[in-house]
Amino acid sequence: MLNVRNSAKILISESTTMSKLPETILLHAQSLPEGGVLSPKEFLHLGTRAAVDQALSRLTKEGRLLRVARGTYVTPVTTRFGTRAPSPEKVVQALSTRTGETVTPHGASAANALGLTRQVPIREVYLTSGPSRKLRLGRSEVAVNHAPRWMLALGGSAGAAVRALAWMGPSHVNESLATLRRTLPSSEWQALAGARAGLPSWMARAIGEEAVRG
Repeated sequence: MLNVRNSAKILISESTTMSKLPETILLHAQSLPEGGVLSPKEFLHLGTRAAVDQALSRLTKEGRLLRVARGTYVTPVTTRFGTRAPSPEKVVQALSTRTGETVTPHGASAANALGLTRQVPIREVYLTSGPSRKLRLGRSEVAVNHAPRWMLALGGSAGAAVRALAWMGPSHVNESLATLRRTLPSSEWQALAGARAGLPSWMARAIGEEAVRG
């Protein structure tokens, strides 16, 4: 009789936990800043993986969470005009913080920001030291592409210049470097020139020639 009662108590406890799991997940999700990401592993102390997945799936179907990639969820942003997906930049920043990856805008965005082109990227693309993946944010798809180490080694404007030059390519490298030599802060230009040994040959050669001319 005692075993039957204990079994019943366990079943009631598990049922209560299951019913409260979506609410617990949602409360945590809503406490995060815009773009904050969730993963099932965060909630395994509250239930089985199947129960956590079921709770996340339910919240997604109800529109309370957005599944942006496999095992990655975010909270929609509520405004007076309705709900929207969080900004791609904030989601990518949150992923970078969570995974420890280096994540940065694509070379096309860098080239536009540095004044090397007036072309505005029509797609949101980021580069990462981690694996490539795609994020689904509402109706938009954001590509996060793996990049080689040399493309992500420098920070600041010097790093942006490397990615911009890589995107502009060898045929535009000389005119691009002439612009960068005039517009980059001196410290950033020196950082770019000093890092050329780790860059592709065509880029390193062009940077060295521009540095000599300067």
